[in-house]
Amino acid sequence: MMKAVLMAGGRGTRISSVAADIPKPMIKIAGKPVLEHEIACLARQGFTDIIITVSHLAHVIIDYFGDGSGPSPATGKPFGVHITYFVENEPLGNAGALFRLRHLLTEDFLLLNADALFDVDFHRFVAYHREKGGLATLFTHPNSHPYDSGLIVTDGEGGVTQWLTKEDPRPTFYRNCVNAGLHVLSPRLFDGPVPQGKVDLDRGILKPLSGTGQMFAYQSPEYVKDMGTPERYAAVCADFERGTVRQKNLQTPQRAVFLDRDGTLNRYVGFLRDIDEFSLLDGVSEAVRRINAAGYLAIVVTNQPVIARGEVSVGELDEIHRKMETLLGAEGAYLDAVYYCPHHPHRGFEGEVAALKIECDCRKPKPGLLQRAARDFNIDLSASFMVGDSEADILAGKAAGCTAVLLGQGAYQQDITAPDLLHFVKFDLEGATS
Repeated sequence: MMKAVLMAGGRGTRISSVAADIPKPMIKIAGKPVLEHEIACLARQGFTDIIITVSHLAHVIIDYFGDGSGPSPATGKPFGVHITYFVENEPLGNAGALFRLRHLLTEDFLLLNADALFDVDFHRFVAYHREKGGLATLFTHPNSHPYDSGLIVTDGEGGVTQWLTKEDPRPTFYRNCVNAGLHVLSPRLFDGPVPQGKVDLDRGILKPLSGTGQMFAYQSPEYVKDMGTPERYAAVCADFERGTVRQKNLQTPQRAVFLDRDGTLNRYVGFLRDIDEFSLLDGVSEAVRRINAAGYLAIVVTNQPVIARGEVSVGELDEIHRKMETLLGAEGAYLDAVYYCPHHPHRGFEGEVAALKIECDCRKPKPGLLQRAARDFNIDLSASFMVGDSEADILAGKAAGCTAVLLGQGAYQQDITAPDLLHFVKFDLEGATS
């Protein structure tokens, strides 16, 4: 089984008001250090060969966990892992230790930040890395503050084309794709002479791989949250108590709110061809933010026949969707995925794309987009909602086995009718989960 290296040298200066006398990875959530939660997540999935790099107050971590064979002081149960340590006696940055551990890293390994709470399906993550065959795979996700986070830009195959730090200029519109601090890496990245002093993993090792075809992003909705400030620490504790952390692991069937786009999220203008005509409806950002907080995946499923009709290119549609994600992100909301059908069955349009003028299984009212998302994210469709403003949305939702929600007026055998998305979320979704 693949080794896991946990970087646990953080001092936690921004969260010192919560715990000033212990290393940041030892701050407790529900009575256990965050590092213990991480180790337990790995152990449950069979990743038991662990290396921990330590620095600040290293003895606190070493005394607590030992070699991993003993019982937890918090639970009395065995940790069930084998732990070795690398003690940084001088600051080495977050990658310097890896050069010095190169002799122990004989094959690809997990590299994880030890000061964030996560619960993810590592087998999926590792399988994706092996499928892509690169030197590095980043675990990326959408978050509620992309405007002040580093962004990862990818191509259509998940290859990382740009790594934008918080200081780098960014485009006007961008996908909400943020590096979460979990990686699968090849040890070949650390061949060669051992550098002196600090080595920055992101800027010195990973960012230069952008655009080389050797680094990929694994975009996942699973729970990974930094507790770098007292406010974020409180939010993580609340998420854990609600069960959100474990529920978001893709080994667990997920619940989703599937969202039509035009007329549900943005103002309906007919066939949307001009990005300047895209604007969110009132209350949509708050509604999506509440969907995020309720533990549901927020997934857009939209028919876009303008692609088949030759009126909008795939690149132009992607830019419209980047604008949608940017506008939502500015208000603390995010989408977990966007699926669209590019097909259109009717011929005879000037400039149409002949290969896309077909009868497909993804154009609503058929349920193909919802079913594809269900396969990708292990979604329980019977516990999910399809929300839209048309008969096609309702029929697609019913065909997929979801609860169908109509926004506006009409009688299409919908299960729920609401005037707008925010009303549905406040009075139906949240009421059902409270």
